[in-house]
Amino acid sequence: MCGRYALFSDPEAVAAEFGLGDADFEPTYNAAPSQDLPVILDDAPERLSSARWGLVPEWSDGPRADPDPINARAESLTEKRHFSEAYEQRRCLVPVDGFYEWVADADGKTPYFVSRADDRPFLLAGIWETWTPEQTQTGLGEFGDGGGPTREAETVRSFTIVTTEPNDFLADYHHRMAVPLDREQGEQWLTAEDPGDLLTPREFGFEAWPVSPAVNDPSNDHSGLVEPVP
Repeated sequence: MCGRYALFSDPEAVAAEFGLGDADFEPTYNAAPSQDLPVILDDAPERLSSARWGLVPEWSDGPRADPDPINARAESLTEKRHFSEAYEQRRCLVPVDGFYEWVADADGKTPYFVSRADDRPFLLAGIWETWTPEQTQTGLGEFGDGGGPTREAETVRSFTIVTTEPNDFLADYHHRMAVPLDREQGEQWLTAEDPGDLLTPREFGFEAWPVSPAVNDPSNDHSGLVEPVP
């Protein structure tokens, strides 16, 4: 599972790493579900777009009070209605510097920050959707017939992160793993007719260290969250 991550590299470095013409974003050390976050969409691969974390399919009733799915299991992408159409038609990439995993221990659960050993940003495989609510009438119409002006619909662009079985390194931290991709693999994820071969666990040069439990609170967002603690 991937429930929190960080993206704090310089935007210019992110643009150079992934061949983007535009990579303007605010850094975050504690990206959390329901937030609007930077993504690379398959229909605009040359720049960063923004989407809400938690998938809201176009056929659904809209965003829920409980979190919408923040992860999609690779094994069920073609089976569940919630994910199948997006997997076939709307894939995205989530740029990150690393993500958090929680490991059970004698004191409860300790958060760990997982990043590449070379400190370079990388990508997570995702899928995305756009949901538009039905337009509704507001107020009285011009002739008092109740057919008032139409309230402009607010669309919600959203995404979820695809997970798979963990590689040998991540298996010590969690039984699932967000699918990590480099630039070339990311391009394949966006363009291949069937990118299923990318969903199998493989080594990715990860390292991890324990961090402060302050990351548990999504209102905390500062560089100290990724600093190692004893």
